[in-house]
Amino acid sequence: MTEDQLEQETLAWLQDVGYRHAYGPEMAPDGRASERDNFRQVLLTGRLRAAMERLNPGVPPAARDDALKQVLDLGIPALLPANRHFHRLLVAGVPVQYQTHDERGGETRGDFVRLVDWAEPARNDWLAVNQFSIRGPRHTRRPDIILFINGLPLVLIELKNPAELNADVWKAFDQIQTYKEQIPDVFQTNEVLVISDGTEALLGSLSSDAERFMAWRTIDGLTLDPLGAFNELQTLVRGVLAPAYLLDYLRYFVLFEDDGTLVKKIAGYHQFHAVRLAIGQVVQASRPGGSQKGGVVWHTQGSGKSITMTCFAARVMREPAMENPTLVVITDRNDLDGQLFGVFSLAQDLLREQPVQARTRQELRTLLAKRPSGGIVFATIQKFMPGEDEDSFPTLSERHNIVVIADEAHRTQYGFEAKLKTRNSASKMALAQAGRALIAMNGVATGDGLATAHRAELARPGYAVERYQSGYAQHLRDALPNATFVAFTGTPVASADRDTRAVFGDYIHVYDMQQAKEDGATVAIYYESRLARLSLKDADLAQLDEDVDELAEDDEESQQARLKSRWAALEKVVGAEPRVASVAADLVAHFEQRNTAQTGKAMVVTMSRDICVHLYNEIVRLRPGWHDADPALGAIKIVMTGSASDKALLRPHIYSPQTRKRLEKRFKDPADSLRLVIVRDMWLTGFDAPCVHTLYVDKPMKGHNLMQAIARVNRVFRDKQGGLVVDYIGIGNELKAAMREYTASKGRGRPTVDAHEAFSVLLEKIDVLRAMLHGFDYSGFLTGGHRVLAGAANHVLGLKTGPRATARSALPTRRWP
Repeated sequence: MTEDQLEQETLAWLQDVGYRHAYGPEMAPDGRASERDNFRQVLLTGRLRAAMERLNPGVPPAARDDALKQVLDLGIPALLPANRHFHRLLVAGVPVQYQTHDERGGETRGDFVRLVDWAEPARNDWLAVNQFSIRGPRHTRRPDIILFINGLPLVLIELKNPAELNADVWKAFDQIQTYKEQIPDVFQTNEVLVISDGTEALLGSLSSDAERFMAWRTIDGLTLDPLGAFNELQTLVRGVLAPAYLLDYLRYFVLFEDDGTLVKKIAGYHQFHAVRLAIGQVVQASRPGGSQKGGVVWHTQGSGKSITMTCFAARVMREPAMENPTLVVITDRNDLDGQLFGVFSLAQDLLREQPVQARTRQELRTLLAKRPSGGIVFATIQKFMPGEDEDSFPTLSERHNIVVIADEAHRTQYGFEAKLKTRNSASKMALAQAGRALIAMNGVATGDGLATAHRAELARPGYAVERYQSGYAQHLRDALPNATFVAFTGTPVASADRDTRAVFGDYIHVYDMQQAKEDGATVAIYYESRLARLSLKDADLAQLDEDVDELAEDDEESQQARLKSRWAALEKVVGAEPRVASVAADLVAHFEQRNTAQTGKAMVVTMSRDICVHLYNEIVRLRPGWHDADPALGAIKIVMTGSASDKALLRPHIYSPQTRKRLEKRFKDPADSLRLVIVRDMWLTGFDAPCVHTLYVDKPMKGHNLMQAIARVNRVFRDKQGGLVVDYIGIGNELKAAMREYTASKGRGRPTVDAHEAFSVLLEKIDVLRAMLHGFDYSGFLTGGHRVLAGAANHVLGLKTGPRATARSALPTRRWP
């Protein structure tokens, strides 16, 4: 098979889904069907002009001409910013002004010239052109296939010969990088890049590096690889480049983020189809008499859940059947609320709406009660707690076109169950002191957040007050009785969790660990036990967790976080000076050794802020060069919340939100000197730093919190083969319990792979290699140079037992170029 044959097959598939075919040389300035004035011209202006006239009959010709000039000359020299500007014009239309004339003298009117008919694919001009020569400043290049919509080159496809050993899919990737340098004009309007060698076919954006090019494994969103494992290119053509799919994809699943560095992101197939399914479910559930259950989207951690939520928000906001809905985005922690709000805020081009964040209960009520339509409101679920003088949460809006989007909806805060609560009527200060005393006796789980005042029932001092108090799901229903609820989670919902299903319904889309690994969306997580043992029974730990949940479940998240910061009893054991010194010494040695094999960064999770500092001091004592008091310098930092009133031990490590944001950027930058961060709770959920390859755990965790924490190391990054969780406190049983819950939810794959198991596989592969080399003296391979290498190759090729097949079984495959 040749590259030309693959090109012709691809063109045939494109014609089958609705494109017309044209041959590039025939469209050249000197071709028999010329549509270009010169080889530098990348837009087919005749087709674009005709489409503008067809789609905008009410706009005067002069205004359409102005729109055409804006598209032809974007006026931005830098490639990615120009591409972002073009995408705005493509999706929203080109802004123009023109003068109207009537009996009153006329007026100046603003309008938008549409470039594409998004609703009716057939009203657009779909053209696939092969061998389209483009002249750059110094070179002329011919991409294999360019897809034009209304004369706009939106998709570029680069193919490589399937039969040529060295011309794999990554050669096509390299070819596109060359095109960016030599013929940049064609990329100003590009929306999607496709690379294929006939076996593999991958999709990426203009700013995607190699690991962000992903396969498209479905056509209908239900069946994976419907045409077979070696038909990836045809599946991609029919599954995303088909006109109806491509219009939806370009309009709602392409977004730009500018957080100091501009990045263009496009959705994967699981995100695309999850959103489409969720939209259908939400529209149906929101109708009068509907169930109000939009369903649950379970996409494993690291697979882009935040982007999926953002695309869903953009899609549902512009769904005609929803009539300009209001979105209420709910999380259960302040830091998660801020992180998700940040993701949405960076995607304003896609959302066309400025999200707002409710910082207080009263602000939440004001934002929702007075809003007739539209808007995206962020809030923590604890803000739906009734006030001191309220028995239930007041109704804020009875509209049917309100959609509540919940992040991690399987947590206990979403229950309907009402419990009888007894509160002492003593002063708030006395209550706080009593709470601290209780925690000191029992020991609790930690959490970060800003402290807020305790709630207390008003009664005479010394008297107990009893009342029934409902779960947060009931308060949400009381506030928004006709809203439709949809949830997104990175971990499975427990089979026994009836409250979650009562609010949101069952799964509408699942993308589990196994599928994410197969697609290259995440890497495997390995587990290594290096216990620094405690004299504490598992039963005691379980009872401590139950005690603290009972103590804090009714308070705002920030109050729970302050309460859970006290682990007095357990902290004395875990934070004992000899133990901390032992953990520090082992951690430093382990991290340095790990970086000799794979360069990257690490996070350390501890139980309390005090232990964070003690561990930091021990590590710095061993490696003084890692410390620097300047937040912009140094190889190690602590990331935690606090205030100026904190004790002297903590104050040097308490940073403002702005400084923490700069630390976050430092840590995410692979080239930055910040290599190690110590945290208590921050950055354990909703935090994405692909260069992190190791998580050191010295804090009891379980269930969803544990699953989310270990996922910090499963992000794809360059040639990263996998992430590693190092256990110092004994989370092995909790991992097994999480695995049982995962498999009970029909999840495929394993949360972690034991390092000893991986080592056994390595030894097995080494045995295979040794057997292949039996009879050949390779003892001098470190110094023997080419002589030993050539001798080993000849020895292997001379074997009669299928050496190549044996070699394939012994060596791991690599996805990267």
